[in-house]
Amino acid sequence: MAVLSKIRQRSLILILVIGFCLLAFIIGDIINSGGFGVTRNVGSVNGKDIPVQDFLQKVNDVQARQQGISPTQAANAVWSQEVDNILFEERFEKAGLRVGKDHIFNVYAQDPQVAQNPQFQNALGKFDKAKFNEFLVNMKTTNPAQWQMIEKNKGLVENAAKKQLYLTMVKAAFFATDVDGKAKYAAETDKASFDYVFVPYSSINDDQVKVSDEELVAYMKKNEKKYKSEASRDLEFVLIENKPSQEDEAEMKKEINSLLLPKVEYNETTKANDTVPGFASVANNEEFVNKYSDIKYDTTYVTKKQLPVEFAEQIYNLGKGHVFGPYIDNGYYKLTKMINKKGNASAKASHILVAFKGGAAPDPSITRTKEEAKAKADDLLKQVNANPGNFAMLAMTNTDDPGSKQTGGEYDNIMPNQMVKPFNDFVFNNPVGTTGVVETDFGYHVIKVTGKNEAVQLATVAQKIEPSEATTDAIFTKASKMEMEAEEKPFADLAKSLSLTVTPANKVMANDENIQGIGSQRGIVKWAYSNDTKVGDVKKFDIPQGHVIVRLKTINEKGVLPIEEAKISVLPIVRNEKKAELIRKKMEGTSVEAVAQKTGSTVASAVDVTLANPTIANVGSEPKVVGKAFGLSAGKTSGLINGQLGVFMVRTKTIAKAPALPNYTAFTSRLNGEARQQVQGRLSNALKDNADIEDNRSEFN
Repeated sequence: MAVLSKIRQRSLILILVIGFCLLAFIIGDIINSGGFGVTRNVGSVNGKDIPVQDFLQKVNDVQARQQGISPTQAANAVWSQEVDNILFEERFEKAGLRVGKDHIFNVYAQDPQVAQNPQFQNALGKFDKAKFNEFLVNMKTTNPAQWQMIEKNKGLVENAAKKQLYLTMVKAAFFATDVDGKAKYAAETDKASFDYVFVPYSSINDDQVKVSDEELVAYMKKNEKKYKSEASRDLEFVLIENKPSQEDEAEMKKEINSLLLPKVEYNETTKANDTVPGFASVANNEEFVNKYSDIKYDTTYVTKKQLPVEFAEQIYNLGKGHVFGPYIDNGYYKLTKMINKKGNASAKASHILVAFKGGAAPDPSITRTKEEAKAKADDLLKQVNANPGNFAMLAMTNTDDPGSKQTGGEYDNIMPNQMVKPFNDFVFNNPVGTTGVVETDFGYHVIKVTGKNEAVQLATVAQKIEPSEATTDAIFTKASKMEMEAEEKPFADLAKSLSLTVTPANKVMANDENIQGIGSQRGIVKWAYSNDTKVGDVKKFDIPQGHVIVRLKTINEKGVLPIEEAKISVLPIVRNEKKAELIRKKMEGTSVEAVAQKTGSTVASAVDVTLANPTIANVGSEPKVVGKAFGLSAGKTSGLINGQLGVFMVRTKTIAKAPALPNYTAFTSRLNGEARQQVQGRLSNALKDNADIEDNRSEFN
């Protein structure tokens, strides 16, 4: 009874505790379900969600496949692919597209990793569907894990096949007629000559024409599609590099110099002092380098070309056991000791490959027999020996090796065993100047040995030039001070007082990663887009180069271009429109001579201008002006024309029509090719422009 009494007394507390637990459970469920502002989906395209778990898994897959790619780069690549896939899938459904086995094999045939695998090629070196199909059938039992991977990607391959088929259908619908071809021919070959008077916009100073921000916004709203812009941020920052002071460098130089002299060191093993010889006298170079250097000992022989350019001569000409340095190279203080030299370490040679049908890596266009290839190679060798200076030209016009065609057949810095054995043996076993014909699996090579290089083995002690602890502390204090004082003082004035340069970073997008000047800085971008960050806020970020102090200048919402950006691209257009009004008031008259006299200009002539290249000599590109000239009869004068660079009046003198052609097939084919090449890009952009896309990836990136 006593227990029941206590329970009754504390019933209210129990109810509150239970209620709190239930509330916590419900809130947790809401959050896990995407409620209270937490997004389950990375975004959506025309109402179709892109689930976050699927998205993040695909991002992980991309990172696993492409070593070195950052999470942001992977996320952006996956997002682009997901949006594209959804938009095209809608088109596939509407078109009722289905794909079969042959379509899918065609996709694999275009993948170099599959198509160029000898395992799937026939005798002619072409992709063989039957061999690939046999491989897939056997894989199911021989390599189940790989089979599962292929099954997992089956949908992607089918989509790729559908996309290929769909684009082929759309491309087939793009065609130019003979009328189009004829018009193209006329645009490129009909010529107009005309007189003109021209008053440039630059004749009125910019400060005479005021353009308000409101006028810029009004102009952009009239042309909203052209000047639309996604949300962005404008930042400014100063970089305070964590680099060594002059005192630090002097101390490091003193320290590395000390390695040249013998020193006494305490030996923990023997419990006695040992005299350690200097670098030049030490017997065990590897042990010495590994003990004192930030870069481990390397026994590789290197050529003179591989040495630091500034010091190559001094290092290469060292005597055995001699030391050069200290010298600064790539951020290190270095001492370099000559260990050994050897000749014939690398070679330089030129060759002409004459391939034959059935040789390695066959080119289907090569039909010559092995005997014909040998005869041609022998003939080329005679030409080389008769005129050695003509080797490069002979190589460019005769070789079947695409890798050396543009270099006149030359291969520089050939290392031993880099080339196939007969080629290697000829180059390394013959003196410079030797020529000859060598047979390999690739064909017959006409070879000329043009150079041999010695190589040297070096021991280098390299110590990275780094700031001392005192310098690092001073730099950190300077950066922290600026961060705090920037809350009250103008950012630019503060930077100037500290002898720092303010760098702008404009139009930073929500899913950007790189900021010019400081590299990959996803953390800064996320800070700039945080709901807690307001215009004028300043924050210090520690980066590998040192410290960067960033200020949020502007928040640009989605809509038309930000004003600062509009001042670069839109301001000149609006300003020129206003200048045109002022210029037109001066250009009174009905003839080019009258207008020229009124404005103090001259009447100039344009000769043989085409519509395809509407450039007026000494003026620039003026399509509207040239188009007007073509539209006038000979002797007729236009009204005033607002051109790209000023206001014009033209009087057409002659229109020279090009002679008619028997047919316009060449022009029609060119138009077809150009239009079809642009199909994929234009279609993808059009689908995105007309889609309802919600992008939340910045929340997960």
